[in-house]
Amino acid sequence: MENFSALPDFVILDLETTGTTPLHDRITEIALIRFENGVETDRWETLVNPGISIPPFISHLTGITNEMVKDAPTFEEIAHKLYSCIEGSVLAAHNVRFDHGFLKSEFKRLGAVLRQKVMCTVKLSRKLYPQHRGHGLDAIMCRHGLTTHARHRAMGDVELVVAYLELAKRELGETRVVEAIASLLKGPSLPAGLDAAFLDEIPDSPGVYLFYGENDLPLYIGKSVALRSRVMSHFSSDHASSKDMRIGQQVSRVEWVETAGELGALLLESRLIKERRPAYNRRLRSPGKLFSLSLAGGLNQVPLVNIVTGDDIHPELFEYLFGLFRSKRAAIEALRGMAADNRLCPRVIGIESGKGTCFAHQLKRCDGVCAGKEPAEIHYLRLKQALVPHRLKRWPYPGRIGIREYCEATSGSQLHVFDSWCHVGTVEDESELEDVLKTRSSLSFDPDTYQLLQKSLRRNMAIIHLETSKDRAAMDGGGRKTLLPV
Repeated sequence: MENFSALPDFVILDLETTGTTPLHDRITEIALIRFENGVETDRWETLVNPGISIPPFISHLTGITNEMVKDAPTFEEIAHKLYSCIEGSVLAAHNVRFDHGFLKSEFKRLGAVLRQKVMCTVKLSRKLYPQHRGHGLDAIMCRHGLTTHARHRAMGDVELVVAYLELAKRELGETRVVEAIASLLKGPSLPAGLDAAFLDEIPDSPGVYLFYGENDLPLYIGKSVALRSRVMSHFSSDHASSKDMRIGQQVSRVEWVETAGELGALLLESRLIKERRPAYNRRLRSPGKLFSLSLAGGLNQVPLVNIVTGDDIHPELFEYLFGLFRSKRAAIEALRGMAADNRLCPRVIGIESGKGTCFAHQLKRCDGVCAGKEPAEIHYLRLKQALVPHRLKRWPYPGRIGIREYCEATSGSQLHVFDSWCHVGTVEDESELEDVLKTRSSLSFDPDTYQLLQKSLRRNMAIIHLETSKDRAAMDGGGRKTLLPV
């Protein structure tokens, strides 16, 4: 690495841990090599007593046993030494989010805040060798013929990363490697008036963020399963669109709300966008009128398909409705596509005016129900078959349900309550759930919630039935069951 003098001081680090979750798991081994002006100036490694038992499968993977760490120092005892090694440097690691997350959690337990610029060598590998798919250490070893006698031990993996960087420099040239590293280290370009310190305060957990300009109306509302990373991406130098650039230039304040998972973030984002109508959000805004297709009850009715809106689009009627559309034109185009794909008569189904034989039949694109060449019963049956994939799904539960989400990083739990495809509310404890279940006001159907909930149900998320007859009896009797799991 001695020729990497153009780079800032950096430390290549690796941790071994008792598991994958910084909130619950602990560090068992630390190793690092520090480089200044491209020259190695320090290397250090130590086992760490995690204070908890190491699971057998982790010991099998790393070779680190409970007996080995029994007399090792605790993190608190080595924290000062570790900080002196990494202070003022860029912290580099293979999947640095993992290592950095554990270090931040350990320092936080000591009442300290770790603020460290980081670089991920997995991302560096993707930049240097985009033609390859795998960029984990095992894939790199296999691809480049690198070896180590201490895989899954901290110093063994650190030395493997160093060897990989040296190999990349020989294969690709020092200039290309240094440029790739520099591009990864390029920090966000923050607009004037936005305090950079806020970036360290934003958690990398699920939630919703709000960008504000000079007034109290939000410019943009977004969601992410990793808030901090997503917010920072808005201020990167390589904006994905001109809209991203305009947003990044105007932001003067950022707010965020953590959720327990992705569904909670999606629901909150959708609601806030409809309520606050931010300037740069188009999708998820209140759709105004909704349109759907309704099939006539008998084959002698004309037209066979009607476009309905307003009160006719209600969850109780969904088994008789087909598709949700933001405009009447979109509904007509969808029906026109079904007619073309299934050789249906556009005149009989209601998208072409006039009497007698339709124009599509003259072009041999209609099987001729309008000309008496196809029985009306057969045409009606084929129309029903074409509509079936678009049928709106009726509410499949006897009452309200809850979908629970749990965030390991924060230990936060939320229960999202739904009724008839409508989001009733999100609660975090029993008292809030009590209030939500007492609410009997009419719910407003929202197509975005309908789509979100259907996707969640297809992922087989755990459903809690909140209003079975047994539950209802318990509520009526003044008793309460524990419906919000802990």
